[in-house]
Amino acid sequence: MLFDSHAHLTDRRFDKDRDETIQRAFDSGVEYIMNPGADFETSVEAIELAEAYERIYAAVGVHPHDAKTMDESMLMLLESMAKKKKVKAIGEIGLDFHYDNSPRDIQKYWFREQIKMAKRVGKPIIVHDRDANQDVLDILKEEEAFENGVLLHCYSGSAELARQYVKLGAYISIAGPVTYKNARKTVEVVESVDLNRLMIETDCPYLTPVPYRGKRNESAYVRHVAEKIAEVQGISIEEVAKATLENAKHFFRIDE
Repeated sequence: MLFDSHAHLTDRRFDKDRDETIQRAFDSGVEYIMNPGADFETSVEAIELAEAYERIYAAVGVHPHDAKTMDESMLMLLESMAKKKKVKAIGEIGLDFHYDNSPRDIQKYWFREQIKMAKRVGKPIIVHDRDANQDVLDILKEEEAFENGVLLHCYSGSAELARQYVKLGAYISIAGPVTYKNARKTVEVVESVDLNRLMIETDCPYLTPVPYRGKRNESAYVRHVAEKIAEVQGISIEEVAKATLENAKHFFRIDE
């Protein structure tokens, strides 16, 4: 049984076969799916999807790309939405200095504000970090985010930084790129982080793992991420599936 800890099933690329895609995931052994928002609209859609499927959960938040669209009224609406039963986290939030789709000072401001909001509602956060390692870490420390729960989604940093995060109490989520030929950096992370701090994800429809690379990603393919972790750590896929499932259930506070 697998837990896809990060999927964007409300993405337009699933409009023609969303229900079938979700059923394929369940049929392939995916037990639960976390579907985070990336802006206000997709946060609303994430809740609607979670309320339609018992084993799908939602997170609400605004991605750094869209930080420039945020204001206080949107934050208040997100905070109200975050109190719904099927909403288990705030995310995805963070910093993206690769594309800089929103000014960096605006990204930082709303990252902090959404961390504060997460603490007010008692929910953990799902963090996006691209080319902003030090700033993300500094803000998480300054805002004391680790007390409430931090998940580094689609982790792309170094093994050394991953170990720092684990010491602080964070979880590291591994996605499809771990299966790529040039994935040495991510493989080193898997080698150096204890299984009890790892989760697996697809980030679908993005970052499709081998052997489906080049096609649209979907939650059913999370198995290939688990298989690669099992290979790297020299353990069975069953051990990886069990540990990452339990880690995600604990992090998102999902009861049997």
